[in-house]
Amino acid sequence: MTASSQPKGTRDYLDRLRRDIVFTETVRGQQLNFHTTWGLFSPKGLDAGSRLLLEHLEIAPEDDTLDLGCGYGPLGLTMARLAPRGTHVLVDKDFVAVDYSRKNAEFNGIANAECFLSNGFDQIGRRRFDLIVSNLPAKVGKELYYLYFHDALAHMNPGARFYVVTISGIRKFVQKAFQEVFGNYAKIKQGSTYTVALARVPQPRGHTGNAAG
Repeated sequence: MTASSQPKGTRDYLDRLRRDIVFTETVRGQQLNFHTTWGLFSPKGLDAGSRLLLEHLEIAPEDDTLDLGCGYGPLGLTMARLAPRGTHVLVDKDFVAVDYSRKNAEFNGIANAECFLSNGFDQIGRRRFDLIVSNLPAKVGKELYYLYFHDALAHMNPGARFYVVTISGIRKFVQKAFQEVFGNYAKIKQGSTYTVALARVPQPRGHTGNAAG
């Protein structure tokens, strides 16, 4: 059956599915308008895990941040608003996600964010960050998590923070892996479904930096 021979009701339905999904979210006092599409993670609204992470995120106005696996950009673009004096990198291995992140930055007038394709950290180069966040995928092997954690450590400034949100079922693994890779672990918030965890890179001895807010 060709498109022209489809019933009009079917054609209208498919046309609606191909249109951008548009919604507005407000987190941490920041209102953002998002365009998404079917096939991206949580296309109809901000997922509960990302919201939990953002609500418990320690961030300073000058932080340079990375959103690893950005999807359509809710984490990275919210951080760009919360840290207007920082620079913000959003990466994903899905070109559709990167395209929507870039468009959402433009739609919201966010000029301090850069969105590009990267399989994990492979296109990050020598950039270093004060804050890295990731809404970790649930159905991947521990090998990928270890790659992400070790690569994150290699791209973190002294005193930097690495936040992840995961389904609570793997929180014990994350605790073990953070202790192995970073030497520390903090459970920031555990909800019924998701857990937010934090690892830190120690500050040099004698350093007194500004507290993040």
